[in-house]
Amino acid sequence: MTRPQNQAVVHSVYIGRPKTLRDAAGEYRSSIDRDQVTGPVELEIRGFKGDKATQAYHGTLDQAVCCHFLEHYNFWQEQYGLDLGPGDVGENLTLASIHEADVCIGDIYQLGTARVQISAPRSPCSTQARHVRRADWVKLTLKELRTGIYMRVLEPGTLQAGDAFALVERPNPEGTILAFNRCYYQAFDQQTAAMFAEMGALNEEWREEFNKKLKNS
Repeated sequence: MTRPQNQAVVHSVYIGRPKTLRDAAGEYRSSIDRDQVTGPVELEIRGFKGDKATQAYHGTLDQAVCCHFLEHYNFWQEQYGLDLGPGDVGENLTLASIHEADVCIGDIYQLGTARVQISAPRSPCSTQARHVRRADWVKLTLKELRTGIYMRVLEPGTLQAGDAFALVERPNPEGTILAFNRCYYQAFDQQTAAMFAEMGALNEEWREEFNKKLKNS
């Protein structure tokens, strides 16, 4: 079950397009270095107006909005000494007073005048590792299960920093993102995996992943 939560809010908003970035290993192209936006922004079915993913597989309807949680930045600083702040892992939205234990697959939220739905956790990747300059970033993220989330857009609208992230509907109260991550990455459980695989709101690629694990378990 989810724990009681204070009113979640949008802490900050970020929009970006493909850029050529550089690190010790050389150049790479990514949209991970997004720019903070102040004032109202338009959220369309495919994501924020003006935002564009570099890789096609990041530009799906089920990954229209990428979110990370403000609490995690404090955690990375305190536990690992990482000098990271909101926006540094490439999210569109940094959300405050909420995290993976508080959101479930299929949750519908009012976000400004838009409505969005939780579709899947975010998967840590090598691009994030390069951007935060931490080679073991993927391992750390999965160890701590602090992945962030993806959302699809049900109703386009306008939003801005300070807006509430208000729960409208919760069809899967047992299906928290934390339980999802724990089952998939750390302690596979057939009953839990089957529960997630049957959730209609789950990203289809993740459904296939759980079904593969179930078939092989």
